[in-house]
Amino acid sequence: MKVRSFGLAVMVAVIAVSVAACGCFQQKMRGEAAPPAAPEQKTVVAPEKKEEAVVAREEKGAAAAISAPALDDVYFDFDRYNIRPGDAETLKKDYGRIASNTNGKVRIEGNCDERGTVEYNLALGQKRADAAKAFLVSLGVDANRLDTVSYGKEKPADPGHNEQAWAKNRRDHFTPMGE
Repeated sequence: MKVRSFGLAVMVAVIAVSVAACGCFQQKMRGEAAPPAAPEQKTVVAPEKKEEAVVAREEKGAAAAISAPALDDVYFDFDRYNIRPGDAETLKKDYGRIASNTNGKVRIEGNCDERGTVEYNLALGQKRADAAKAFLVSLGVDANRLDTVSYGKEKPADPGHNEQAWAKNRRDHFTPMGE
């Protein structure tokens, strides 16, 4: 009786490992990349009193972020991260707005539609953000003024479950960050 239960336990373990490895194998065969490493989270303890210079700098940064002109989103085809010709024109307009605000930084947020795994969409969103950053840098924006982040499918612009909603969600969103 003990031999049967041991053999059954071994067989269940082998099947579990096989099923788990199968998903990774299929993902690799489709050319999906592993998601980017999660940024290290740091705990910051705020001091009780801030120096006046620090407060003035923070207020100036907040004012720059608020007064920065709105930047237009760019959109992507399904499962792609290349910049389309129409979106290249949008990025050129965004470049003009970014160039006019010489001290401000911009965060490029890569987004995907709801289809695909969380890991795949995080990697694809990062590729989309990096593609927009590379395009803006090629136009003359200092790379140090552009930060990228991928939200994958976690921040949809349209909560619908159809092609029209998905097309709105496959985007890069630009957020002015001040200095």
